[in-house]
Amino acid sequence: MADIKFTDKIEIKLMQCTASDASVIAAARASTLGADSVESLTKDPNEAAGLINYLLKNRHGTPFEHNSFTFYVRAPIFVYREWHRHRVGWSYNEESGRYKELLPEFYLPSVERNLVQSGKPGHYEYKPGTKEQYEELAKRLKKSYAEGYEAYKANLDAGIAREVARMCLPVATMSSMYATCNARSLMHFLSLRTEHNDAAFPSHPQREIAMAADQMEAIFAEKMPLTYEAYVKNGRVAP
Repeated sequence: MADIKFTDKIEIKLMQCTASDASVIAAARASTLGADSVESLTKDPNEAAGLINYLLKNRHGTPFEHNSFTFYVRAPIFVYREWHRHRVGWSYNEESGRYKELLPEFYLPSVERNLVQSGKPGHYEYKPGTKEQYEELAKRLKKSYAEGYEAYKANLDAGIAREVARMCLPVATMSSMYATCNARSLMHFLSLRTEHNDAAFPSHPQREIAMAADQMEAIFAEKMPLTYEAYVKNGRVAP
């Protein structure tokens, strides 16, 4: 029997980054001064902030595309099913169960996670469950994960191809991927996958993808502080 591991963490690491506020300004200045005017980068912080805010406010989006963030992500498979709906401006390479044996690690939500859903479709609210509900959920999940992985290993031991053997694994199986995007596509992702009541169009994402998005938002704020400030100021709307 494999040593089953459980985690309630979603891991995000920044692997590569070419993103900066200066890249936005350079791209914007290309429209008025020519793309070869490298020395035209705005030096005055107030002028730079004003230009970036103007671009975001008026939804001039292309200057925010000339940069990239590459993230390492470790999350359960069900998170990727939502994540991969973001297609414009994103590139993905995910760990493949066709080519490698998957590890016995599964997502187990923490006791703080809301468990109870109420309301109408499109207007759901999620509320804390009872201690008993969480304990029963955790027990059932652990049992299901162990049985699924035992069946997976039995399939592999019987000579079944990996792409077939994996069919008994749950969507809570942990997986990893590289995800690359530009600042414009990242802002669109954050607008939908984080929860902020002060947003122009508040979103209510599933907690697990929001856990990833919150970490990415902190990286975005660090690498592009003027762009991030303008993004928040203008209602968290991608240009």
